[in-house]
Amino acid sequence: MENVIEVENLTHRYGKQIVYEDLSFTVKQGRIFGLLGKNGVGKTTLIKILMGFLRPTSGRCRVLGENSYNLSPAARAKIGLLFEGHLAYEFMTIARIEKFYSMQYPGWKRNMYYSLVDKLDLPHNHKIKNMSCGQRSQVVLGLIFAQQPELMILDDYSMGLDAGYRRLFLDYLIDYVKDGARTVFVTSHIIQDLEKLVNDVIFLDRGGDILQTSLNEFMSAFKQFRFKNNGSSDRVHKDHIIKNFDITESTVSLYSFEPEEAVLRHLNKNGIEVTAMEQVSMSLEDAFIALTGKY
Repeated sequence: MENVIEVENLTHRYGKQIVYEDLSFTVKQGRIFGLLGKNGVGKTTLIKILMGFLRPTSGRCRVLGENSYNLSPAARAKIGLLFEGHLAYEFMTIARIEKFYSMQYPGWKRNMYYSLVDKLDLPHNHKIKNMSCGQRSQVVLGLIFAQQPELMILDDYSMGLDAGYRRLFLDYLIDYVKDGARTVFVTSHIIQDLEKLVNDVIFLDRGGDILQTSLNEFMSAFKQFRFKNNGSSDRVHKDHIIKNFDITESTVSLYSFEPEEAVLRHLNKNGIEVTAMEQVSMSLEDAFIALTGKY
């Protein structure tokens, strides 16, 4: 199966509020996809639609070759889902919850669960309700890996996890997909994690505006240019060349997908004086903020 997720002309509304309009994208098998966007753009809503918990107003959404709002039990068994919040059966113990889940998944790998959970250094009769938020997160992530799903959908996996365990989880995740048969669709508020993890990125904006690209292509194409603020910065504005800008008393920073020569021609055409313009490297977090804005 080449495309694990196919979204075509997806439109969804809450009353008169448009969440997406004509949203389309695909997720290919064997890739790690990062869904990026500010709070309120509909990332969790999109995951609910992918899982069939919400039916979109219009459009088509297929997951593992099936309509998302009518996924078969066999298809659902191939999906490892983590919703924001890391919900679990709090009255169960570490051992009991593993036995409960193992009965539902034929490909269950008990050793995968315990390889993660035993790092908590807690007895197996320890109850979920007596754990911290981060410890519960580790249990849930262990359960998801033990399922051996073809598709992982992870909504903000990082909640409550310390830096060391986040790094450990990323190592497990990269190893999990290396055979090319498994796919991961992930959101996170910790953008620097995704820079080390994802193959492809989807930038989602309010109203369903979208940019889908490989991470390498995006980081190569999207550039930051900086020059001295000489008083003509009031003529700088967003357009088809300048996707965003940031102006301080001393400097002007421009963000564009165009090469330096095209940006300079555009600035000169608009009467903006440029002195010693230079390209400045960006992290994925820098680029994300530059593309979507600080607020």
